[in-house]
Formats: sequence, structure tokens, C-alpha cells
Amino acid sequence: MRKSFDGLCGLVLSVMQRQPTSGEVFVFLNRSRTHIKLLHWESGGFVLYYKRLEQGTFGASELKKGELSWSDLVLMVEGIHVVKSIQKKRYLLPQKQLF
Repeated sequence: MRKSFDGLCGLVLSVMQRQPTSGEVFVFLNRSRTHIKLLHWESGGFVLYYKRLEQGTFGASELKKGELSWSDLVLMVEGIHVVKSIQKKRYLLPQKQLF
């Protein structure tokens, strides 16, 4: 977990084959899953979030598929482990246009 902005951007480019300035959030964990870094591009520059746990580990089972939804990322950072969740379909109704 020694890498900072430039080192992590290099990993994103070379290993992940992605653009660091795309606006995506890139997640990096150490081997023991006690430290997490989130790299994100905002207008004007990079933001690096870093969290170190005093106890426990981050659940990384969601990261094995390579992509993570925003809600899953928030749950992982907050230490919430969801055993079973069901996401029901949401239908958008066409809005009436008022003239």
C-alpha cells in the first residue's frame, strides 16, 4: 500500500487497461484486506481515499468479478456484510409533458 496517485494510475493503465480519468472509482486492497484505497478522478484532479481497519477485514468477494456497484462499495467500506439481498425491478412510468 505504498503507491500513491502516480503509482496507482500506472496500475490502472497497465494492469486494468482502463483510463484513470474516466470518472470510475478504482479500488485497491492490501493482501490482508485491512487497508483500502479508492482512486477517483474529479474535475481538476485525482482524489485518493484511504481507510485502515483497526479490527476485521474488508470483504473482497464482490471484487473478484472485477466490477462493483456503488451500493456494494459503500457497504464494503462501512463493513456491512449482506447475506442475502433481493433487488426488485423498478419500472419508470412515462412522465406527462405539461405545455
